[in-house]
This record gives sequence, C-alpha cells and structure tokens, in this order.
Amino acid sequence: MCSTFIKSGIKKLRVTGGEPLVRRDIMKFFKGISRHLETGLLKELTLTTNGSQLRRFASELSNIGIRRINVSLDTLSEDKFSEVTRWGRLSQVLDGIAAAQEAGLRVKINTVALKNFNEDELFSITDWCSSNNLDLTFIEVMPMGEFDQEDRKSQYWSLKDLRKRLEDKFTLCDLHETTGGPARYVRVKETQQKIGFITPLTHNFCESCNRIRVTCTGDLFMCLGQEDNANLRDIIRKYPAQPEMLKEAICSAIIKKPKGHDFEYSRMNIKGQMSRHMSHTGG
Repeated sequence: MCSTFIKSGIKKLRVTGGEPLVRRDIMKFFKGISRHLETGLLKELTLTTNGSQLRRFASELSNIGIRRINVSLDTLSEDKFSEVTRWGRLSQVLDGIAAAQEAGLRVKINTVALKNFNEDELFSITDWCSSNNLDLTFIEVMPMGEFDQEDRKSQYWSLKDLRKRLEDKFTLCDLHETTGGPARYVRVKETQQKIGFITPLTHNFCESCNRIRVTCTGDLFMCLGQEDNANLRDIIRKYPAQPEMLKEAICSAIIKKPKGHDFEYSRMNIKGQMSRHMSHTGG
C-alpha cells in the first residue's frame, strides 16, 4: 500500500500510532520502505513516537535512512507523566531522546497545550528544548474521542494565548517556511530556537494542509477532522494482482479531500466533535 502511494507521487511518509516501535517486525517494515529512499522516489521517511523504545531502535532507524523523528511529550514532570500515560517512566523517554540524538536523528518535541495541566511548564519545556537542541511544536487539543464536553473545554488552551505568554519573555519572529502540513513556525530571537504552532481551532490551517492518513486497518482518511474515508484493504484483497486498482481508489479518494474540518469550541458547547479517537488515525 505504501509503495503504491509513493509511486503515485507521495514524497513524505510518517509512521505513527499508538506507538509504532512496539509493533512486531516494525523494523522489517521500515527497511522495506527505505528502498524508495534509495531510488529517490521517497524524499523522507519518519515516525512519531512516545520515545519509550528509542534507546533500542535509534541506531537502526538512522542506518536505514530516517533523519528526523517526532516525540510526543506533554510534560517534564515525572508524576504528571506517569498519570497521563498510565504506564510511563519519563526517564526512559528522556534517555530515548538522548539515544536518538546520539544516532544523529533530528528530534522534534510535540506538546499538546493543556490548560490546568502543563500551563505552568510553558517556559520549562521551551527552555529544556532550547538547551538540548530540540525543535518544539505546540498543538491545540482537538475534540476527538469519547469525552465529557466540560472536561475537554476545560483542557482547551488557545495557542494564541500561549504565544502571548511566550512573547512576554521572548521575541518571536514569524518564519515563512512550510512543510506542507499544519504547523506555522517562529524563530526565537534570543536563542535561535524554532517553535511550531498547530492551531486547528484558533487559526484554521486547512487551506495549506496536504496530509492524508491511513489506519492500520486500511482506512484512508482524507482529513483528520472529518469522518469520510475509503477502505483500501478491501481493494487490495479484491484485486491482489492489480495494483492499478489500488492506485485508482487512492486518487478517487484524494480528489474528495474536504476543504476543512468542523471543529469549534464555543462558550456553550463543542462543535465538530467525533467519536473516533485520535489514536485511531494516529497522532
């Protein structure tokens, strides 16, 4: 399936989860896909991880051609980390990040901005990333999955407000660079650190987003914030010897990529919420 996407013109491939590095034979999969890096058809192969398995796999990931990774990390507090992950050892993740850097991987930290959870860590996370040569992206919490509306509304921390707090301490210079995804970037003048902001609610980024997502069960979602999808697994099983049928199904689905999502937080309720949890399509 990935090879068909690549031969159809996809230049960047990111594997996410859940946690991809706990999957059996995941390195066999990465090695198989990496052949497209060697031919030049694929420009970048990367992954988003919780960091727990990086000490084990970082060198191998680097050796097959992966150059950068994203690590999801919402707190530097051992207690809060253990609470939010339900298993976690923060020290294991920090050691994994160090291992990735030792292997030559560029690491970007993805932090979901959560009111009443990591507000007090804004500057400690920012300073930690700066001092460890880590890129940093803040993400607004999105109304996905089964949840209590009041709880989710109380978690929502506008990145517009977060940025204002950063500007109380730093000079932020907007950058015009784009990765074709949802993030907008700034450079911190005092430290030269690059910080990204993913703002699906305060600043809709849909007009510039070229992302599509495929689940582990073969469902192609053209938009993270919409329910429309195409089942590619059925096509592969129905036409196992006809890859052109899969390519046709992919192209037909992408043509239907919507103009935007329907997420919205208001004083009264949360609009555009979906029962599908973020982990179903990947973080």
